[in-house]
Formats: sequence, structure tokens, C-alpha cells
Amino acid sequence: MRLLPALLLLIIPGCFSIHGPGTVSGPEGGSVTIECHYNSGWETYKKWWGRGNAWHSCRILVKTTGSKQEVKKDRVSIKDDHRCRTFAVTMEKLRSDDEDTYWCGIERYGIDRGVQVKVTIDPAAYTTTPPTLLITNTTESMTTDQSEPMTTASLTSSSPVTQSVNNSQPLPLTSPLIRVLLCNIHFVLLTSMKVPLLGILLCTVMWLSRSQRDSRGKQRQSEQENRSSHAIDTLTPEEQTSGTS
Repeated sequence: MRLLPALLLLIIPGCFSIHGPGTVSGPEGGSVTIECHYNSGWETYKKWWGRGNAWHSCRILVKTTGSKQEVKKDRVSIKDDHRCRTFAVTMEKLRSDDEDTYWCGIERYGIDRGVQVKVTIDPAAYTTTPPTLLITNTTESMTTDQSEPMTTASLTSSSPVTQSVNNSQPLPLTSPLIRVLLCNIHFVLLTSMKVPLLGILLCTVMWLSRSQRDSRGKQRQSEQENRSSHAIDTLTPEEQTSGTS
């Protein structure tokens, strides 16, 4: 009766020589890595990764050469680390049909050692994002139409594509095209309003200075006339008569 537990240990795959995670999960379209640990003494043995519900009929997908070199086949790779006594299996580009029962195994004479691992695949969550419009300074242009004003901008600097922008979808104020339009408007205002105003101011200043000079000249002339008349009034009748004679 004491031999029965020993026989059961020999029949059960692994026999506590190899340990696995039991169950792992990976995203659809992504990858998953499974690490299986083994006891001391199994470092130089070949390690493998198989698929199948039954241990005796599982199909080996990839196997090491007994060294630390990584081995890859199709979408599955395996690498053994003798120092940590761990070999890692990586499954890439996961599909929904990859969900199954797998085995971490150690090749040996007689019955191989192994442990079962369940792999589940999480469905991919697809998200849709609206396309973004990129406006660059290198391909800015403007087109004028009698029926509807349109502005053109390039989606990329390498392949410019024109796109009309109507009043219902205004461009953001931070776009380079809007900055160019604002600069043009400022220039038009400068030439059409500021320059005439400056000319009017100059003419006004010149007119005021001229008016002041004219008023000063008239004031001086009137003062001289007043002085002359005052001098005549101060003369005696004899002086006035002699002066006239």
C-alpha cells in the first residue's frame, strides 16, 4: 500500500518538478507571456510548449534546444533561463481561436514532466476616432467663388488636399490661415484708414501753424499802424502844418 502514492506521483505529469500559472489571459491582437518554473537539476533538459486537452495527445508547438537560446516558431517563442530555472513562452498576435488548454513540459526519457495552463483571449475593444484636419503654412492658399467663399488647406505637407470650409464649420482662431487673414486685414486697415488720418493730422498742424503766423503778422501790422496814428496825434498844429508844407 505504501507504493501506491509513489506510483501516482510517477503517473501524474509534472510530479512537482514543474510549476505553471494555471490560467493566463491575453488581449485579442496582442501578446501574452507564460512563465513556467522547474526544480534544480532540470536546467539542461529541453523545455517545450504544447496544445491539447489531454496530456498524452497534446501537440508540441515549440521546444528549446537545451540551452538559453530563444527558439521561435510561427507566433510562439520560448526561452529558458537556467539561472532562475524558468522558461518563458510568448504568444503573439493572439486570435480568438487561440483560447485552449496548453502544457508547459520538460522532455526526458520515459514520461515527460508537464503542467497544465489555461489560456483565455479577451475580445478586442475597437474604438473609432474622427479624423483630424491638419493645417500647415507650406500649402496655404485661398480661392474665391461668386456662389460661396471657400478656403483651402493641406492635410499633409507632402500631399496637399484642398477642402472647402463653409460658415457652419469655422476654422479655429489659432490656425495659421486665420493669422494670415488677420495680418492682411490689419495691413488693409493701415493703408486705408491710418495713412489718410495721418495726412489729415499733418495738414491740420500745418494749417494751424500758418494761421498762427498770419495772425501774428496782422497783429504786428496793426500795432505799427496804431503807433503811427498815436505819433501824429501827439504833434502840435504848427508841427502838423510845417510837416504838411
